[in-house]
Amino acid sequence: MSIFEYNGSAVVAMVGKNCFAIASDRRLGVQLQTVATDFQRVFKIHGKLYIGLSGLASDAQTLYQRLVFKHKLYQLREERDMKPETFASLVSSMLYEKRFGPYFCQPIIAGLGQDDEPFICTMDCIGAKELAKDFVVSGTASESLYGACESMYKPNMEPEELFETISQALLSSVDRDCLSGWGGYVLIVTPTEVQERVLKGRMD
Repeated sequence: MSIFEYNGSAVVAMVGKNCFAIASDRRLGVQLQTVATDFQRVFKIHGKLYIGLSGLASDAQTLYQRLVFKHKLYQLREERDMKPETFASLVSSMLYEKRFGPYFCQPIIAGLGQDDEPFICTMDCIGAKELAKDFVVSGTASESLYGACESMYKPNMEPEELFETISQALLSSVDRDCLSGWGGYVLIVTPTEVQERVLKGRMD
């Protein structure tokens, strides 16, 4: 078993019309044994920028704490929040400098940039970025997430339709992966508000 599959995870981000959604499952496991059913994988950097961390849970929490520290330093020095593109470059360089003993995480970054243009990207554990205009996925359920997102996604969705699409994609995908599941956690971010919703899924 790969170290990335040790805790199980499913994270997905999707772009809508001047908005984005980022969602994750809620299971924390040790291989096939479930430890917790309310585990957080999507973290807030600031009001319009979020990061989802799939992979080894302890590394995800450590990496998030270091990212919060770096972002607070940036806010103090620059007196403004970081743009999503800048933050993606920061995460990428942080991961690459640890390439010989990497954090076992695959981050997904989602944010609203200039003119509230949605930005999403993902990267591997040593920081190789992959930008996308529609959706990005990571985690043990990524194969089934790709299939579900490709069949359900359409451009320029309004927030409510985007929520429905990403929720159905997430729930149908984790049902096909025994290492992730136990419901889901969805964030819909628009220029004016952030909606947090918890999904109930199969509890087996």
